[in-house]
Amino acid sequence: MTAAEDPKAELLRLRATIDNIDAALIFMLAERFRATQQVGHLKAEHEMPASDPRREEQQVARLRALAEEAHLDPEFAEKWFNFVVAEVIRHHTEAAESR
Repeated sequence: MTAAEDPKAELLRLRATIDNIDAALIFMLAERFRATQQVGHLKAEHEMPASDPRREEQQVARLRALAEEAHLDPEFAEKWFNFVVAEVIRHHTEAAESR
């Protein structure tokens, strides 16, 4: 019996794939936050605002287009981005306040 014929084996295979993707996402998010932390320190050092609404608008449009191309719900992509940006802005604000 092959994995495709055995639903339990197929389930385990699919879950292992999901687990690997989740791990990759965590490491990618960590890398993203390291980069945004550098942006936050630069902004704080030069007294720039923590938020950049124009940049955020551009990113939302870009990510929505990428989501469509990837057959992912653009609304979901935008919600994810807004969630991440809220955390980034919090970090930037903390960096500015600690200076």
